[in-house]
Amino acid sequence: MKIHNTYINRCIALAKNGLPPAMPNPSVGAVLVHNNKIIAEGYTSAYGGSHAEVNCIAFAKANTPELIAKSTLYVSLEPCSHWGKTPPCADLVVASGIKKVVIGTIDPFAKVAGAGIKRLIQAGVDVTVGVQERECQEINKRFFTYHEKKRPYIILKWAETADGFIAPKTRDAQQPVWITNPYSRQLVHKWRSEEMAILVGGKTVLEDNPSLTTRDWEGKNPLRVVIDTKGNLDKNLTVFNKEAETLVIPSTDPQLISETLYDKGIQSVIIEGGAQTLQHFIDANHWDEARIFKGNTSFSEGTKAPQLSQYFLLEKTDTILDNTLHYYKNSSI
Repeated sequence: MKIHNTYINRCIALAKNGLPPAMPNPSVGAVLVHNNKIIAEGYTSAYGGSHAEVNCIAFAKANTPELIAKSTLYVSLEPCSHWGKTPPCADLVVASGIKKVVIGTIDPFAKVAGAGIKRLIQAGVDVTVGVQERECQEINKRFFTYHEKKRPYIILKWAETADGFIAPKTRDAQQPVWITNPYSRQLVHKWRSEEMAILVGGKTVLEDNPSLTTRDWEGKNPLRVVIDTKGNLDKNLTVFNKEAETLVIPSTDPQLISETLYDKGIQSVIIEGGAQTLQHFIDANHWDEARIFKGNTSFSEGTKAPQLSQYFLLEKTDTILDNTLHYYKNSSI
């Protein structure tokens, strides 16, 4: 029904407000509808806080408690059925007297995965599942990838010159040679704040001495992941300061790296370099998104930018002053 789509779309819009603070939990949106009018809304609080259904129902209890049992609950993700940091949302829905629930998509987490729906149905609730399902999964793509594919959601990011180089042949100091403008660089820091980890190769650490933090954007620093196959990176390098936690992995194998991050509960990682590290993930077809900046400068010689394999789809292109930003999706997964 089109009316279901309308309210689930509202749930999706609400869910966007909960990211990234909700991670590693999914961010969910919930609305209570009575006589085709939304009487309460809610979305997932920061990790450890209340879930969307709790916030939505709490609002209704404070304002229109008499309408709760007469309303339909719309929620972008299946209500949880287990005790985590908070009680099961499915139990709250039942206890609130709600008789009809419309759900965007099933929760892939093994402790839920249909159990929340089952609990609602057993309690006599009329349940509809699968409304705007793809869109509901997209908002929590990191969460779905982690639980379904047993690996983090992988974003590749780099900047290349107009003539296709990612780094110059020579440099004057142990610091980045910028290809992008300050606005593009600030956007990258925003992206970092949205992911649980950032990864670079050892050569990038040695040449650029990066901090890999969100210093140009208000947000949590991601876990810094550094590849060091020789085990000889100087601990005085900036990535080993106290601004954020750093994990060293002695392997360039994308599968092994993903397994290591999965075991540590890391649901997403943005890989920022260098060219060899990025190409390893591309060649292994082990990536989900690529975000590629094109600057207007030229190096003439240096380190060639990575090349995407045949499995990519251009989603959109943005212009940031003198930079062009291409967003790609891996079309084979």
